Amino acid sequence: MRSTRRRIVGSGAAFAALAGSVATPRAQAVWPSKAIRIIVPGGPGGVTDIRARWLADHLSRALGQLILVENRGGAGGNLGTVAAVRSPPDGYTLLVVHIGTMAINPHIYPNPGYDPLVDIAPITRLGVGPQVLAVHKDVPAHSVADLIALTKAKPGELTFVSPGVGTPGHLAASLLLHLTGMKATHIPYKGGGQAAQDLIAGHVTFTIEGLTVLKPFVDDGRLRGLAVTTAQRAKSMPDLPTMAEAGVPGYEFTAWAGLGAPAGTPRSVIDRLYGEIAKILTTPEAQAWFESLGADPGGEPPDAFAALVRAENARLGEVIRAMGIKAE
Repeated sequence: MRSTRRRIVGSGAAFAALAGSVATPRAQAVWPSKAIRIIVPGGPGGVTDIRARWLADHLSRALGQLILVENRGGAGGNLGTVAAVRSPPDGYTLLVVHIGTMAINPHIYPNPGYDPLVDIAPITRLGVGPQVLAVHKDVPAHSVADLIALTKAKPGELTFVSPGVGTPGHLAASLLLHLTGMKATHIPYKGGGQAAQDLIAGHVTFTIEGLTVLKPFVDDGRLRGLAVTTAQRAKSMPDLPTMAEAGVPGYEFTAWAGLGAPAGTPRSVIDRLYGEIAKILTTPEAQAWFESLGADPGGEPPDAFAALVRAENARLGEVIRAMGIKAE
């Protein structure tokens, strides 16, 4: 009787121990349970920073948590990106990604410190902006075909300007040269504003730069727009043809930005973020706000965005190698 009682008590103790072992681990906290930070790999005040702060405001209301924007500029966005990918993949550090950090920098810097195809989990795009090919008003080119002919008649004599080596404007123009065989000399600056001003002053021949930067000067006649770089015409400049319509088949270039997270961030967090952002981007307010910046909202699902990153990385890598572009 005593041995039977011992067996029963022992079994009960074993069951209690087993139950305790199941119940001991603390239930995972529901995400998000604290403030989130978004790292912007650039300084304050730029378009990327403005978009990040707009998103932080709207997303914090949707998630019910404070979202802080942290600017970390340097090395074309590499420093901020490295800081993000080295953070715990717990959903509390997010990263603004863009065409430069995801598809250009890995090919022009010998060691950017991260691999965009391995170290970053794309969430969605937050702005897809067309670029504009424009010339000084006195340049005798009224079409893309005219500009191509002009550069071929004077190989290397004509110049194009960009905000710097490896910037979207530089790559957009390099893609044009790569596809057409044009010969022109690149003059890099340290910002888009000064580059545009020197084009307006007639010191350089042409540029490819963001629609919002160039549109006022095209509208007032100081610059002549020749084409937009996107597959469709821009809503705010419908008279400008696309590059393909202007005689450069296969040309397409968009300056895009988006949101990512360190690789290994739980898929449930990625999906929750995408779901909330997708709802935000489809509102009339968001549509109007992005249009005021000369952009479309974006909003692809994570897997589609990841596929786009891979394709852009491969395509621009080919152009960079062919044109011999390296970071200064």
